[in-house]
Amino acid sequence: MNRKMGVLVFCPFSDDVRKHSFRLVDTSKEHSMRLALYTGIFLATSVAWVNPAAASDPTGDWLVKGGFAHVRVAECNGAMWGVVAWEQQAGLDEHNPDVAKQSRPTLGMPVLLNMKKTPGHDQWEGEVYNAEDGKTYSSTITPHGTDQLEIKGCVLGILCGGETWTRVGPPIPPSLPKTAPKAGSKGAAPRTAGAPVAPRSAGSKAARPADPEHPDVGDICLLPDIAGVAH
Repeated sequence: MNRKMGVLVFCPFSDDVRKHSFRLVDTSKEHSMRLALYTGIFLATSVAWVNPAAASDPTGDWLVKGGFAHVRVAECNGAMWGVVAWEQQAGLDEHNPDVAKQSRPTLGMPVLLNMKKTPGHDQWEGEVYNAEDGKTYSSTITPHGTDQLEIKGCVLGILCGGETWTRVGPPIPPSLPKTAPKAGSKGAAPRTAGAPVAPRSAGSKAARPADPEHPDVGDICLLPDIAGVAH
């Protein structure tokens, strides 16, 4: 009597062996049934985990190409906005054509502006602000999987360029209509939207540690540049 891969190769020597062989075959059947059951559970769990809605969600914190900044994207009253949420080196928006804004910090500066979802597509259209030249361009953002976001900008719809950002923070729940808190007021609205509220997704890069020199911008939907438009 020999065994191969858990299945008896039967040699008809005695009733005892015959009985034993039947028991092994039954065990093999039970093993196959258990394996099929576990495989089904695993596949069902995998399908549930890969949520199509999450795969097409552009919200969260994204590491820009070059690694010098994070952009926080959130839905503010029906439109996507993106703000510089972290930067390696502090700067000013010195190339802005609006003289009054040339002294504003680039941290907390909107760069993805009022982007609306394209019907029937996992893509949002709006504008992107380029602080390097102070100009605003037509733009689209398109999620690829759960951890990449493609940004394209065009001049007059013909000269287009783009880059891909990498997720470093979890998706953000949509914002409810609200207004920015007044200076000095008490009980400012809690950061329930526009800021990360869940652990980072599997496979994403580690979130940056707290840094007093680079404060968190919090709920971007409450920033004056966005709250005054997203209404």
